Amino acid sequence: MADHESGRRDAARRPMRVRLPGFIDAEVGLGDVVKKVTYRAGLRPCAGCEQRAAILNRWAVFSGRGR
Repeated sequence: MADHESGRRDAARRPMRVRLPGFIDAEVGLGDVVKKVTYRAGLRPCAGCEQRAAILNRWAVFSGRGR
């Protein structure tokens, strides 16, 4: 397997990192954000909510600081 192919596969497994300095202090996944917003809106969690949150957390992560 070529190096560039394994690099693409590794990049696909890592979550996209979005910096939001001044808005958040610690890293938080997109799934956790959606979970908090829906809870605050009064929606009751269902069995699939945890799965959805885990998938979204693997997709994107918000952080307040750079590396």
